[in-house]
Amino acid sequence: MTINANLAREFGAELPSDTDRASADQLRRFLAAAMTGGKLEEGVPVPFIDPGTRKKAEIILSPHLAELFIDLLRHISDGDAVTLIPVSKMLTTQQAADILNVSRPHLVKLLETGEIKFEKVGRHRRIRAVDLFEFKRQRDEKRKGALDDLMAADTDLI
Repeated sequence: MTINANLAREFGAELPSDTDRASADQLRRFLAAAMTGGKLEEGVPVPFIDPGTRKKAEIILSPHLAELFIDLLRHISDGDAVTLIPVSKMLTTQQAADILNVSRPHLVKLLETGEIKFEKVGRHRRIRAVDLFEFKRQRDEKRKGALDDLMAADTDLI
């Protein structure tokens, strides 16, 4: 798999160790407890020792940021490999195919039929992550709708 030099590692290449999992679970529980205490709209306080002054300090995480961290930590504590992809990132066709869990030739067909937006850089196709994730969201919605229709049809037969 070809990886852009801006990506530190391949997608999902490194599974978290047992120590990583335990630490992530501990931090996840701490943040979840901090979110339930106090007024959530004011943010989630995270205490720490300032390395420069050696005094107690506090960072206030927005509720959205705290939920994002909790979700990330949940995946790590479950032992899942996690890769963060900025929405402005330009992906290769192989990276995009890996994210969609399809073959690269199938992804190229989706690009050429206009189902996913892409740009040409020289002779290479590049896909913005935001466009890929929008396609994935729409594809997942269609699949869910088809499955719901199938389940409804199945209950009619019973």
